[in-house]
Amino acid sequence: MQVSNARIPEVDAVRIRVLADNYYDALRPDSQAAKRFHARPGRSIHAEHGLAYYVETDVQGKTSACMFDFGLDPAGVANNIEVLNIDLGKAQAFVLSHGHFDHWGGAVEILMRHRARIARNMPFYTGEETFLHRYSLNVATNEIIDIGKLEKGDIEALGVTVKEVHDPTQIIAGAFCTGKIDRVTDYEKVPASLLVDRGNGPEADDFRGEQALLFHLKNKGLIVLSGCAHAGVVNTVRHAQKVAGIRKVHAILGGFHLVHAKPETIRNTVKDIVEMQPDLVAPMHCTGFEAAVEFSREMPGAFILNTAGTQYTFSA
Repeated sequence: MQVSNARIPEVDAVRIRVLADNYYDALRPDSQAAKRFHARPGRSIHAEHGLAYYVETDVQGKTSACMFDFGLDPAGVANNIEVLNIDLGKAQAFVLSHGHFDHWGGAVEILMRHRARIARNMPFYTGEETFLHRYSLNVATNEIIDIGKLEKGDIEALGVTVKEVHDPTQIIAGAFCTGKIDRVTDYEKVPASLLVDRGNGPEADDFRGEQALLFHLKNKGLIVLSGCAHAGVVNTVRHAQKVAGIRKVHAILGGFHLVHAKPETIRNTVKDIVEMQPDLVAPMHCTGFEAAVEFSREMPGAFILNTAGTQYTFSA
């Protein structure tokens, strides 16, 4: 189901379990909508430079589920799936935000491990250019570093069906890919160090196919869940508002890609998010320490320090 500038159907509840993120703290207390996983002997969460989620929606008494992104290290993500008692056999879709290895690194092995439980031809949603080769430029040495590519054939060989999305698209009941994200701010720029090969060698990557997820929580407003927000987290949320026709933002979660960002970019981003008045903000993964501190300082009532294994529960 595709929508364009149309209202997004409401959900009664959304549960987001963070299967992988950069940080874990076994002693971090629960807060607001966040319930932490507390380690026990022999059962602990692995943290890594990667991001993965398991998402559930409740709509009219029916629960639907999907996995969004797959982290970097398949062994670590597989451990977390087991420790958190996640049954991927209940998922009705998989989604990949973009073609960077810290989001698809675990994909092939995770799908292979759970192949017997995954329905044949399960949709695997992603945006354009996901399967292109990526590179990173070390600006200090001018060295171009190969950061790999996900092979589409490797995914399809596991029995899922790759579906490339361009427009806002419902993937499970009440959960939508954003489609191509409009760029409306003048300060959210993709770093020149991130490169893609479109057939003529490495060139600047604009992440034109990057996807985030959005939900319309009944009586509360929008929930926006990003992978890395290379398009800009403010652009991503404003795009979600436009797609849904809803101004109220309840929660913004995910990677905001402000690591190494200039101080003025961080300040502008935080300022615009503050003006949106979300009830909860949970920066993750590539947001960066400096930006996370700024969000914490400027939004003390809304800010949550994320830890891997946390479950966020949002109810109408």
